[in-house]
Amino acid sequence: MSDTLWSPSYRPTYWQNVLQAGRALPADRPLDELTAELVEMLGHPNPRLREDIAYPILTGWLDQGVYDDLLSGLGNGLVPGLQYGLGHDGDSSVIRRSYSALMLAEILGRDNDQLLLPNNAVLDWGDRATSWYVREQDHRGWIPEQGWAHAIAHGADLLAALARSRHFGRLELTVLLDVIADRVLTPTSYIWRHGEDDRLAFAVMALLHRNELDTSLVEPWLKRLGEGIKPPRTRGPLSEWPSAEAANTSRMLRSLHLQLALGVQGRPGLHRDEQLFAAQPAHRADLILVVLDQIRAESPWLYRPTTRAQPVTGE
Repeated sequence: MSDTLWSPSYRPTYWQNVLQAGRALPADRPLDELTAELVEMLGHPNPRLREDIAYPILTGWLDQGVYDDLLSGLGNGLVPGLQYGLGHDGDSSVIRRSYSALMLAEILGRDNDQLLLPNNAVLDWGDRATSWYVREQDHRGWIPEQGWAHAIAHGADLLAALARSRHFGRLELTVLLDVIADRVLTPTSYIWRHGEDDRLAFAVMALLHRNELDTSLVEPWLKRLGEGIKPPRTRGPLSEWPSAEAANTSRMLRSLHLQLALGVQGRPGLHRDEQLFAAQPAHRADLILVVLDQIRAESPWLYRPTTRAQPVTGE
């Protein structure tokens, strides 16, 4: 492919050679210079730059341990991207925000497995990530000619990585749970249709697998979501139902039910993920019933009510 098809500030042939060499770290340029160029490409509207070059090379170097002594600095360099153009909807700024979140999730995944980051860095990133996520206005999954934006899905991946972090205790996990509810219940014009519900449900599952939150916290949270999908008692003759946010919440609850029923697993090859997801979360059976109660209440005309089994009596 000719370099003339690319932005003049990037050198795709150089990076294609890196990919062909098994993503080995080049010796001809300083690491900070290479990283700065890749991070810049990570937010580029051209999907070939960000998805075919920047993302696979950065994640490859993470896996190789290239950044193990520099992980805090790498994350600190990405965090400002969460605020880039925040509040805009429909322009390309969402790509910078979304892929900053995705790379932060990858960095946290490396820390979750290798225990590299200090507590204060992760807590700071968690504050910034949750602040961004509930304020994100652009929920597009796929953008024609620009590829995946996926801010909601990538943000869910980031929350799932935070949920698995040893730096997050009961208080921080409770905040994450509330952030997920705020995200799905906040009014929007977008109906999610690119797997965002599955990825948010997985973030909830990661929280539940920590077994730090008992049912006295989780059940009211589920009921809050259930209130968001119940048809209103009265509405105007021209008001559509379900609203986009109610549809999104409903889909997430159904995804959560399926994941609780079938079970989920972490990323292959990560020892600590294997440990975390080795057994079902505590109170799983009770939580399934609470989730089903919310789904049933969404369409009470459709589902049979829950009834207690009646004792069989002889004649």
